[in-house]
Amino acid sequence: MPQLTAQLLAELLDRHGPALKLYARQWCAAPDDVVQQALIDLSACAELPANPAAWLFAVVRRQAISQARFDRRRRQHEAAAAAQWFQRSQTHQADVETAAAALAELPLTEREIVIAHLWGRLTFAEISQLIGISSSTGQRRFEAAVHRLREKLNPDRINIPCPKTEM
Repeated sequence: MPQLTAQLLAELLDRHGPALKLYARQWCAAPDDVVQQALIDLSACAELPANPAAWLFAVVRRQAISQARFDRRRRQHEAAAAAQWFQRSQTHQADVETAAAALAELPLTEREIVIAHLWGRLTFAEISQLIGISSSTGQRRFEAAVHRLREKLNPDRINIPCPKTEM
C-alpha cells in the first residue's frame, strides 16, 4: 500500500476539498473544521485507505453529523440554562427568547464573560485567567455587555441584574 505523502495530501485537498466542505455543510455549521479533522485523521492512518477520497467522504460525513449533534445539544443546554435563569425572574417565554437573542448578538468575548459570570458564577479574577485578560478589563466588558443588553431589552419587563461582584 502506498504511504500518504504531503504531495498526495495536497492533491486530495485540491481535488476534493471544496466538495468535502460542501458535503459537510449539509449537517454542520463548521465544515472547514470537519474537513481539516478528516485530513488529520487520514494523515494519522498507518496505511493509506484503498480509496482515500471515499474514505474522506465517509469520515467527513460521520464527523459532520457528530458535530451537528454536539451543537444541537449545546444549544439545548444553553437554552435550558437561560430559560431557568430568566424564569427565576418570573418573565414570560417571549422575554426568554428576546433575552437569548440579545445575548447571542453580543461579541463573543462579552458573551463569554456574561455567561461565565452570571451563569457560571465565576469571579472576574477567574474569568481573567480563563480568557487571558485582566480582571478589570473583564469587569468593564461585563458592564458594557449588560448595558448593551439593557438597551436592547425593555427594562420595564425584563430584569437583568448587575450583581455587585468582587474582583
